[in-house]
Amino acid sequence: MPDVEQATERTHLLARLVQDRRLSAVQHETDAGSTISTHVSKEEQLLCTTSIGERLPYNDYTTIDWLHDLVKDSYRSQSIQALGGIRGTLASLFESGQGWIAAALIGVLTACVAFCVDVAEATVSDWKLGYCSTNVFSNRESCCTNRHPLAAAKINLGESCSEWHMWTDDYWKAFGIFVAFALAFGVISSSFTMLTKSTLPSTAPGHGDKPRSLKVGDQGVVGKSIYLAAGSGIPEIKTILSGFVIPHFLDLKVLVIKAIGAVFAVATGMCLGKEGPFVHISTCVAYLVGMLFPKYNENGRKMRELLSAGCSAGLSVAFGAPIGGVLFSYEEISTYFPRKVLWRAFLCSLFAAMVLKALNPTGTGKLVLFETNYGISYSPIHYLIFVLLGIAGGLFGGVFCKANFLWSKKFRKYPMIKNYPVFEVFLVVLATGLLQYPNPMTREPGDAIIKNLLVDCRGASKGWVCQQEAKDDKSKFIGWLVYGTLVKLVLTTITFGCKVPSGIIIPALDAGAFFGRFVGQWVTTISPGVFAMVGAAAFLAGVSRMTISLCVIMFELTGELEYIVPNMIAILVAKWVADALEKEGVYDLAQTVLGHPFLDADHAMSLVQKSQDIVERLIPPKQTMHDITVDVPRDNKVTKRILEEKLEKLRERGLLDAGLVLVQEGMLQGYLSESELDFGLHNLGRLWDSTSRIRLLGDPEDGDFDMSVFVDRTPLTICAKAPMEYLVEMFGKLGLRYLCVVEEGSGKLVGVVIKKRLVVYLESLKH
Repeated sequence: MPDVEQATERTHLLARLVQDRRLSAVQHETDAGSTISTHVSKEEQLLCTTSIGERLPYNDYTTIDWLHDLVKDSYRSQSIQALGGIRGTLASLFESGQGWIAAALIGVLTACVAFCVDVAEATVSDWKLGYCSTNVFSNRESCCTNRHPLAAAKINLGESCSEWHMWTDDYWKAFGIFVAFALAFGVISSSFTMLTKSTLPSTAPGHGDKPRSLKVGDQGVVGKSIYLAAGSGIPEIKTILSGFVIPHFLDLKVLVIKAIGAVFAVATGMCLGKEGPFVHISTCVAYLVGMLFPKYNENGRKMRELLSAGCSAGLSVAFGAPIGGVLFSYEEISTYFPRKVLWRAFLCSLFAAMVLKALNPTGTGKLVLFETNYGISYSPIHYLIFVLLGIAGGLFGGVFCKANFLWSKKFRKYPMIKNYPVFEVFLVVLATGLLQYPNPMTREPGDAIIKNLLVDCRGASKGWVCQQEAKDDKSKFIGWLVYGTLVKLVLTTITFGCKVPSGIIIPALDAGAFFGRFVGQWVTTISPGVFAMVGAAAFLAGVSRMTISLCVIMFELTGELEYIVPNMIAILVAKWVADALEKEGVYDLAQTVLGHPFLDADHAMSLVQKSQDIVERLIPPKQTMHDITVDVPRDNKVTKRILEEKLEKLRERGLLDAGLVLVQEGMLQGYLSESELDFGLHNLGRLWDSTSRIRLLGDPEDGDFDMSVFVDRTPLTICAKAPMEYLVEMFGKLGLRYLCVVEEGSGKLVGVVIKKRLVVYLESLKH
């Protein structure tokens, strides 16, 4: 299967050769011409005559060049406009409509995948309790009622359930069967996840200041291993959308395994949800669709615009919340989100919701998952209770984030757990089954728990919760509510980060609903379900630090417009309290644990404002600068051997995202990245020996081995004495890969800062 980021960032093979004089000497050779046309896109060939130079496809775990891709897209647009005639008109129409067509297609396909996952998960999950005698592949609800996927909702839902058979009526036997099925599902899910193991390069460029000795056959810095289908995928998606390249992460193979793994992971009953994985799945769909459109598959910047729009479809199908999905992508995931992306995300989310409603996976015929109708408003005195729920949610979120971070850093470092992740899943599933089965409410799947706890017992509901609340002595029921809250906190802490597809949204909502229902037992003026709803929002806000998007999601989940203000109060208070305990939310901490480089411009600015450092703090050591600097003679040529030695130095230091700075008499002349250097020496350069002289600057002459087409002759610079805020702002707002540092007064080059070096520096400020 092809490399995902090769496919994402690498252009299609083009038969047309560069007709520029700069490559004339190379193209006189048939093999070299074929090599160029294979690796360099049409737009890049047009850029070879400009001062910014050509770029090869991005390497794994490097950063994309946002400015270069912006110019590249402009050249693409200009080439289309230059066609003229009917062909040009049609090409222009298709060019302007590609984004809208792709967004709609992403929404449709995401809804289809979500439908399959929802139906399969509901059936597999209920197998822990029993089976349907009329159709073993039916879940309990569709077996006992007339609610079926792909069919309209019926009025007569039925109360009897003679078709559903429990495995046994004996409590302890049922307990054992429940745990056994859960363990089997957990092993299946984790085993599928193991198929997506991948090794990523080193991600700590700061360590590249110290050279390492390479043994014969060593291919460079050995990176860490990750399982691409594990977790929610949201931390990795945030990393990708910020401009980094993670190989294979958006592969079709990962999409399929993520979907299958999510079915069995959720079916175990572990404290996780499929909502996070749905965001990863929708992003995979967006990538695969984007590969069908030249506008996106040849440009890393444009591809990330499409991925941002695709993220919204994931939450749209997860919660039936199309507007919340758009806001979630904007607030929580995306780094770059202009208005055109907002509009396309809106369309993508709309199509996802429309198709999912038509497919009707729940059999209700409605998008609203937990529809409620409390029929009574709140009074100002209840604001105090909503604030209390917000405080509790913030405490829960802060404690959870700290505990989960420590659990991931400590417990998962043990060799038995680190080397055998399936065994960890086995232990977590076993603990989950033993702790959750005794409680009648936690025995249910996560979404069913929320639905049961939000119920309004003043209506015709005859559920278990309403039966317990109707009793005079509710002490046992209150005990189950407290037990459920504590168990959810503990189990969610040890579950999040296991090597199965998992999300944090549903477990946090469950815990908040338990606590809110508990509080509601002492307030008799309005339904306890109201406090369960507000508590669920507060606990999720404390964990994820979502605000606006969460408030809209809660409205779309329940259909309760009347209670937007209580949700807003609880969400804001929860965020404030959680921020006081732990500055970073669960997804940011997960990025730290996983070691993914990520530049959060706002958070970074607050860090450097406290440090009061200046740019020269990030100038590499003298030996490093010596290794990455090429002093170009006046004839603008250097020997091939010199460049080969420089490339070897870069590899020894693990500076995967670095390059060479070209200077003449100390003055900066250009920048040549490692990937282009490697390509020029080992692909084009095979026609020349080590003593050959390579042109790096100036106009080429006939017969030259010219690599100046790959040199960026307009590198951005910053003064060494500039405040660190300038550096952070330039990297954050312009999306730079590197920034050259010059001496105050003379303007001579004194250093180079790459984006990942800045990330490492910011990480050091946190500690």
